[in-house]
Amino acid sequence: MKFALKPSFYALFAGAMFVCASAGAQTQVVGNAKVGESKAALCVGCHGILNFKTAFPEVHKVPRIHGQSGPYIVAALTAYQKGERKHPSMVDVAEALTPQDKADLAAYFSGQGLPALKSDEPSKKPSAEVAALIEKGGCTACHGTNFSKPVDPSYPKIGGQHADFLYFALKAYTVEGHSLVGRSNPVMAGIAKQFKPAELKQLANYLSSIQGEVRTVRQDTFR
Repeated sequence: MKFALKPSFYALFAGAMFVCASAGAQTQVVGNAKVGESKAALCVGCHGILNFKTAFPEVHKVPRIHGQSGPYIVAALTAYQKGERKHPSMVDVAEALTPQDKADLAAYFSGQGLPALKSDEPSKKPSAEVAALIEKGGCTACHGTNFSKPVDPSYPKIGGQHADFLYFALKAYTVEGHSLVGRSNPVMAGIAKQFKPAELKQLANYLSSIQGEVRTVRQDTFR
């Protein structure tokens, strides 16, 4: 399943790849998964509970992060530290993390996912209506045709993610000037603002319904 992209999207995508390439040229901190597991206690308080929901600033399931790529986890935590992503709980957690902490956590969580998908095609074809929305947003250009093989590891795997979280995240890219909600990624903002809320929800519901590589690994209360 392949989708055509508009020239304007290619320009945005090229700019995003240049930023990522520049960031990648910087010295990378090497993470240790075993050490990361020992640092993950605060994370699994939310992300280690099946179908756990956050109630503020909006009710939605916390995202599945076991199996996300390490570079994406580092990028997301860094965005919370810089204020590029707004969420009170996540900002409080992220602001105390050192680069080594982020690398260790990323190494741990990235190794806890589902088996890698064997097919580059999604496990379920979208309806014609949803396929048109995917084409309009150019979603596969960044996130891969199966939505679990992003072209850059600092982009998230979105196949199989919770629908209500995806909807919340997509809406956040359209928010400006709010103290508690918002994401300041210019590429994603330009894409998300093309859609009505109902269309974003359609996209989120479809992406949640397909097979992915991310999951929630339940943590026992006592060990």
